[in-house]
This record gives sequence, C-alpha cells and structure tokens, in this order.
Amino acid sequence: MASQTLDDLPTPALILDRAILRRNLERMSSRLRGAGVMLRPHVKTAKSLEIGRMAVAGHDGRITVSTLAEARYFAGGGFTDILYAVGVVPSKLAAVGALRRQGVNLRVVTDTLAVARAIDGAARDGDTFSVLIEIDSGAGRAGLPFPELPGLLDIARVLHEAPDVELAGVMTHAGHSYHESTPDGVAAVAEQERRAIVSAADRLRGAGIPCPIVSAGSTPTAVHSRDFTGITEMRPGVYVFNDLDQEFIGACGAGDLALSVLASVIGHYPHRNQLLVDAGALALSKDISAQEFRPQVGYGTIVDAPAKDMAVVACSQEHGFVGADEPIPFGNLPVGARVRILPNHACITAAAYNRYFVVDSDLDGGRSVVDTYDRINGW
Repeated sequence: MASQTLDDLPTPALILDRAILRRNLERMSSRLRGAGVMLRPHVKTAKSLEIGRMAVAGHDGRITVSTLAEARYFAGGGFTDILYAVGVVPSKLAAVGALRRQGVNLRVVTDTLAVARAIDGAARDGDTFSVLIEIDSGAGRAGLPFPELPGLLDIARVLHEAPDVELAGVMTHAGHSYHESTPDGVAAVAEQERRAIVSAADRLRGAGIPCPIVSAGSTPTAVHSRDFTGITEMRPGVYVFNDLDQEFIGACGAGDLALSVLASVIGHYPHRNQLLVDAGALALSKDISAQEFRPQVGYGTIVDAPAKDMAVVACSQEHGFVGADEPIPFGNLPVGARVRILPNHACITAAAYNRYFVVDSDLDGGRSVVDTYDRINGW
C-alpha cells in the first residue's frame, strides 16, 4: 500500500494516535500492577484484536466484552478468558456453551434467580458455565442493589450447587463515577464500589460459598481509587482512548485523547458564524456526556481550532454544524480543508467505523498513516 497522510483519507474517518494509545495503556497497566489488582480490560471500547493484545501485554490475557459478536471475534484471535459483562438471557446460553466447548472460558453475568435456574438446566443438558453475580454499587443500571443484596444467596446457591457450573464470583460497574469531576468525588464513588462488591463477596463466603473473583471497574474509579482491598480485578475500558468526558471527569489530561474523527469542511455560513463538516450524527454519535461539565463542547471539539471553543454544536445525519464563541476565520478553513474532532464518548463514536487509521504523533506529529486496525461491530 502506498504511504498515506491524513490528506489522502476519505472522510469521515476514524483516526487513532498510536503514541497516545501506548501511553494510556502503560499508565493503566502500571497503576493496577502496582495496586496488586488484575487487569481485565473492557474491549468494548476498542473492539480490536490489535488493541486488545496491546492492552493485555504483561498481564494474563483476561478481557471483558459486551456482545457475543465480540466474544467470538476475540476468541478467534486467541483470547481464552472472556467475561461477557451484560446480563445473559436463557436464549443465549447455547451460544455461550458452544464457545466454551471450543476451549474458551467465556464467563457470563446474572442478577436473576430465573436465569440462574436456566443455567442450571442448561448445565444438566451437557454444557458448562462460569458465572458472576452482578451487584449494583450505586449506578442504578443492573445488579442486586447494595446494601440489601436481595436474593444474593438464593442465586448463589442455585449456581454453586448446579452440576458443571462454576460460581466464579461477583462483579459491579460504578457507572455513576461518570457524573463526578474531581478526584475526591470519583474516589468516594470508588470506595462505594469497593464496599459493595467486597460486602457481597464476604456474604457469600460467610455462607460457605466460594467467591474467587471480586470484579469492579470503570476508568475513573480505576484511576482515582485509593483502596483496592478485597478487589481481585478491575475492568476499565475507555482509558485506552480517553475522550472529552474522561478529560472533564479528571480521569486523563488534555493530551491523553488518542481518538479523533477526521472530517472535511463542506460549507461556509458566515451569517450564522458556522461552517459545515461531513461528520454528523452517524460519524460522531449524538452522545452529549461531556456537556454535563462543559456545554460548549457540543458533539465534539475541533483540534487546533482557529477560534475559541470551536465545536460541532449540532448534528443531522451526515452534517456537523461547527460554531465558535468568536468569529470563525473562514479563510483558515476553506471548503475541502480537513479538521479533526475529539469525541464526547470514544466508545460510541468508534462504533460507527469498521477500522482505525493509525497515526503516530511521536514520529511525524501524526500526519502519516502508519497502520490500520480492524474492529468488530454488531451483536
């Protein structure tokens, strides 16, 4: 393939800075290794074998996924310890069993007695399973609510007593850490996360039920937790790329955002102090998470912008409306010019694309495409 630069790429395109990626990976790897906690990266962010392999380098290779499509893709790439961290339903147990028969320790999650009984039934029909019970540590999404933990022992006993079923442990996700913006605030959520999951593990062990895995995770709590006592593994995901949301939460710095969307300027509209780019809702997503902290970031900010607070302020399907808090110097960005847009939420933005165009800011400032990485989408 002939060498390419950013100017040669079709737009919109997903750009990944390898130098920043490597720094992000090493920072989290060192952080958790120093804390004595196993790293089980959540690869739903990258959905890429290349990035997954980089993320587990120096660790034991365990990963987290959010879809069965990801599980199959990563299993096909040689990953063998995979946590499918979305509540499993009985209709998916056959697919889980098929992967496990191929030698993949695909672990599943539930917080429901009926599903535990369905897993018991599937195991009696010949499949094997490894299961974690999900705990709600305050995010209010899924899991048995802490501190009551209703039904924990009932679910655990069904799984523990089922043939060919391993009750592997408990897990939680402190998603509410995404609403904090100070280290102290995130650390308080991290401690809530830790207490919830360790309490659940202690309750199981007190009833004579083993609980080898105590699994927590979010990028902010992995970064700012001050006490990992009792936690065996963490499952951060977006740290590999970071994004505007993580920057404003305080989980990373402004120079730690590895992912951007390359777009072309397609129109000038001085009467409303806007220009249009060819990256709209489908290219950027309509995630507005970072607006909780800084509304002016819109749907993504412009890299090296020639005007203050220049951002995609509105989206239609294929159009991005770029505005600023001061007059835009349109001559600096003629029609056809390329801009890079930093996303609110890297995971959802990346989901629009089937590959990454990889650049390296340590080599030439990130102008040349040095590689491409594929990714898996769908379910």
